[in-house]
Amino acid sequence: MRVVIVGGGPGGYEAALVAADLGAEVTVVNDEGLGGACVLWDCVPSKTLLTSAQAFNTLETAPSLGVHFEGMPGQEVPRYEVDLPTIMSRVRDLALAQSEDIAKRVTAAGVRVVLGRGRVVDPHTVEVRPVDGAAAGDGGRPERLEGDAILLATGSDPRRMDTAPTDGEVILSSQDVYKLRKVPEHLVVVGAGATGAEYATAFLRFGAQVTFIVSRDRILPTHDEDAALAIEDVFERRGLRTVKNARAAKVDRVGDRGVVHLEDGRTVEGSHVLLTIGQVPQTNGLGLEKLGIQTDERGAVVVDGVSRTSVPSIYAAGDVTARLMLASVAAGQGRTAMYHLLGQAVSPLRWDAVVATIFTDPQIATVGLSEQRAAETGIEVEVDTLPLAGNSRAKMSNRPDGFVKLLARPGSGTIAGGAVVASYASDLIAPISEACFNRLTASQLSQAFQTYPSFAGSIQECARRLAVRVQGSYRY
Repeated sequence: MRVVIVGGGPGGYEAALVAADLGAEVTVVNDEGLGGACVLWDCVPSKTLLTSAQAFNTLETAPSLGVHFEGMPGQEVPRYEVDLPTIMSRVRDLALAQSEDIAKRVTAAGVRVVLGRGRVVDPHTVEVRPVDGAAAGDGGRPERLEGDAILLATGSDPRRMDTAPTDGEVILSSQDVYKLRKVPEHLVVVGAGATGAEYATAFLRFGAQVTFIVSRDRILPTHDEDAALAIEDVFERRGLRTVKNARAAKVDRVGDRGVVHLEDGRTVEGSHVLLTIGQVPQTNGLGLEKLGIQTDERGAVVVDGVSRTSVPSIYAAGDVTARLMLASVAAGQGRTAMYHLLGQAVSPLRWDAVVATIFTDPQIATVGLSEQRAAETGIEVEVDTLPLAGNSRAKMSNRPDGFVKLLARPGSGTIAGGAVVASYASDLIAPISEACFNRLTASQLSQAFQTYPSFAGSIQECARRLAVRVQGSYRY
């Protein structure tokens, strides 16, 4: 079986590894290093940036934990400065190293990697055009790759506004951030989603003044409301300014400043403006229209439960499908596509058990059904929320902000979803994810052993309290 994969992000390279393991002849076509935008421009760089930002939390909390700095009064926080060139160099080096590690894994599995831009010319053929000086096919013509099946995993690009052209200096896209060599004096972030919140977290820690332009009445409007409000409270304590119920109409550069013009006539000025207004599926130039591959109103490729498009020999995975733009989802879709193609037993992805994390400080991690979604759809759930302020480990670490929230179905006690707001919520969500995916009950979750003292102890305690309400006892 020959498989041609267009795109080398998580959806593409994870699919390639599965297909190669199952004996297929696999070729990956990609126009940049393996890992795609996730590794080179998005997930890996942004979380590396946030790691540097989190280091300042250690400096700020150290005196209260009894760690003093020589020559300074006991409770005084030391002065520090941000070496942004070193931070950005580390960000880039780490992204490239991760991309190289992925390339080594993929090539070691016997996968051929072709540098170029792929276009589907028929249900079994991909035409590859060279990029950045890469060699073309024989005679300088584009190379044609034949396959029994094709997987589209081309990802997404940052959404842009015609009235807000980025220049990479003052008006920035999320990818332009890594060109900065000085911390902005005043960063105006347009867009109240996860990406904007993460960059706001980093630059607040680096000492910038940050203003958030929010189109609704709170940040993170599509996420758990209690979690969003908790992060908003932390932001406000750290000095972030929020302009709510405001939509950007256009952004101008005036000299060395950026000016955001709001639809209601107000203006917000800063030394830099960062646009984080979402992602757009990357389908331009793929040749989908000629093949009759179905797309939706956003241009995203429509797929079924096993990631197959309306053309049976063509699959799609990741952001190009716009189902949930997460690296883990892309990888899951890619693997599912290859399992199905190569005759393995496979079930559709469990969209009711997807985990997501926003790497603010504290982090927000969620899985499964949210309280708001349950209310909107009329699904009956019982909810219990336990603040971290009473957790012994949180007190020891001086990290009391946050909570654990669990949702369970009445009667059966099955865990349907959950949310964690905590410093390491991305890891703490794991036991709730396991419970949600395997349909464990609140009683079962409460009776699994946890370390004491630990942040995870709050998950066990929350499950115990919820079990009494939904099951009436601790029975399995």
